[in-house]
Amino acid sequence: MYKNLAAAFAAALFSLPAATQTSAPLKVGFIHVAPLTEAGWVRQHEEGRKAVQAALGNRVETRSIENVPEGPDAERVLRDLARQGHKLIFTPSFGYMEPTLKVAREFPDVKFESITGYKTAPNVATANARYYEGRYLAGVAAGRMTRTNVAGYVAGFPIPEVLQGINAFTLGMRSVNPQAQVKVLWLNAWFDPPREREAALSLFNQDVDVVAFHTASTAVMTAAQERGKLAIAYHSDMRFAAPDAQLLAVTHHWGDYYTRRTRNVLDGGWRSGNVWGGVREGMVRVEHFGPKMPQPVRDEVLARQRDIAEGRLKPFNGPINDNDGRAIVPAGSAMTDEQILSMNFLVSGVQGKIPK
Repeated sequence: MYKNLAAAFAAALFSLPAATQTSAPLKVGFIHVAPLTEAGWVRQHEEGRKAVQAALGNRVETRSIENVPEGPDAERVLRDLARQGHKLIFTPSFGYMEPTLKVAREFPDVKFESITGYKTAPNVATANARYYEGRYLAGVAAGRMTRTNVAGYVAGFPIPEVLQGINAFTLGMRSVNPQAQVKVLWLNAWFDPPREREAALSLFNQDVDVVAFHTASTAVMTAAQERGKLAIAYHSDMRFAAPDAQLLAVTHHWGDYYTRRTRNVLDGGWRSGNVWGGVREGMVRVEHFGPKMPQPVRDEVLARQRDIAEGRLKPFNGPINDNDGRAIVPAGSAMTDEQILSMNFLVSGVQGKIPK
């Protein structure tokens, strides 16, 4: 009897460490520069967060905080997340790069992912997507569909990523329509629906019949719908806002990357680094064609997408001139990644200047 009791007591003691050593879920945080809406930049990153939660289940506890301004507010939110035990934090906005680096120095045991940033640290990795590949494809569609040979572009801030998009869109248009011109209006804001709408309407009053944008709401799409114009959706499918106006959507997909990096933390394999993926990696694609897109144009765009995925087409192959007539890339050459990442010019065909 005593032997049996001793064995039972030993078994009970043996079972305690297993219960007490059960791993707590990894806390993963996301901060967003604009409100979460039905579509747009924040929506696509929120879909990425949900993919992490779905893939990893109770191994993770994810949280997102929206509408966090870049600058001191971002620092405060990042510190709060780190103090609350978040060991992996994603910061998807270019203006979060410096706040991320600053807070990362204060919390060396926390891993940070600076999405669209370019500065790394031992506990800060960077990642971005080649959005310009989708922009080039959208330009091909716009070049085929315009009747006025004038497209519009509502732009946020004059950072290289936005310049890449404007230039690739223009080069795509002019690859099928050499007479095409692109008029750009700058907002110096990522999310300002009234001003986004006003900019789109202004462009439509200047012979623009197809419009693209690099801002975070659906305002440009709804303006195009109301005016009977054509528009390129960005980040997400926006047919709910512009069922007749949408030609196609350039969509972004973060779930695979976010899940892989979270697994790296869970498995002890996370390392700082830099990722720049595009069509080939499934991070960018064109899809969700609208009812006004003819089948031959759709087929052409999808064929070009396959060319990019398989390395046969590079949007920034020469010859490329800027809109002041200076040669930037000679025939037979292509821009390097370093040159693309530091882009500071507008190509021939773009009407407008880079704000100083």
